[in-house]
Amino acid sequence: MQHNKSGWAKSKWLLLAVLVLVLAVASGCGKKDEGKAGTPEEVIATYKDGGKVTRGEFDKLLSFNRLLYPEYAQFETDPAYQQSMLEQFIMLKVLSGRASDDVKKEADKQVTDQVTQLKTFVGAQEGGLEKKLKDAKLEEKDIEDLLRLSVYSTSYLEKQVTDDEIKAEYEKAKKADPNAYDVATVRHILIGLNDPNTNKELRTKEEALKRAKEVQQKLKNGGDFDALAKEYSDDPGSKDKGGKYENAKVGQWVAGFKKAALELPLNTISDPVETDYGYHVMKVESRKTETVEDAKKDLASNLAQVKMQEFVTKELPGLIETNKLPKPTPTPAPSANPSPAPGGSTAPSGTEAPTGSPSPQTTPTPAPTDVPGATPPAASPSPAAK
Repeated sequence: MQHNKSGWAKSKWLLLAVLVLVLAVASGCGKKDEGKAGTPEEVIATYKDGGKVTRGEFDKLLSFNRLLYPEYAQFETDPAYQQSMLEQFIMLKVLSGRASDDVKKEADKQVTDQVTQLKTFVGAQEGGLEKKLKDAKLEEKDIEDLLRLSVYSTSYLEKQVTDDEIKAEYEKAKKADPNAYDVATVRHILIGLNDPNTNKELRTKEEALKRAKEVQQKLKNGGDFDALAKEYSDDPGSKDKGGKYENAKVGQWVAGFKKAALELPLNTISDPVETDYGYHVMKVESRKTETVEDAKKDLASNLAQVKMQEFVTKELPGLIETNKLPKPTPTPAPSANPSPAPGGSTAPSGTEAPTGSPSPQTTPTPAPTDVPGATPPAASPSPAAK
């Protein structure tokens, strides 16, 4: 049940994944003329009802994307990357414009909260917030103005989700996995086999099991879970929180950990539970199954993302009127007997994810070309698998 750097980053990246798409709009208000080619005022795309995207807006989008995810800079001249960024940007402008005043008013607090998170995230990097924004040619006001565009879009789509759709999605997930909505509060101490940062071997399985049994006995003798977690646990995501993960979805964990979280008697110290990462000494403090009402917010958010994708594929193409960005070159169909890369080696495909901290939670890391500018990589991807 550990959340390592990748687990920690998951919610943050979900937020920032949207930010990447929207922080270009700051320069978009004002001039109505087409502008000269290559200038910030040049209109590079138009869409129905008088909508437009300027070169200045688009350059800011790429600049902010580069600020958060330098590894994406290599794709900025790729026409396919640019087209994807442009389409998603237009999508957000259109959807945010459809949000009612009531929806916008309700979403404003979320805007404020997310702006604070972003400023904290950027400010913690080398050089601090002011330097980072200056280098990116952005201002703090850009963050608020442009994040509002994103939040209004998602809030609008969430309001389009019906109760019947939410109920159907809940039942569908329950049918696929009876434990889909089981949540638990669990404490654990991991005695790991490998260092979570370097992946170098810490100890053998026999040594890990012996150490786990020692920890188990200390806990059974009345030892403090918080203190022992800080002293013994090899899970960087939970050791400083007393090994605790609160109201977390059980279905996200690897099999051995999930089984223990579902079956252990409450508030008892477990025998060592083996996973690929080592041995966990666990205590389940609470466990319940979320109702439709409990899960309603998450379900609405998930269904809103589905509606967003449907908008991109079904409606958006008919809204775009002009697009001056270079078009991608069609990829030729593979031959029946493809040749190997020059020199006899296989050509690389994407960026190989580095090994991250051990975690029974799975957080996949997409290659940069999966959804350009939309899905950033986790800080340290988890190798865990269900």
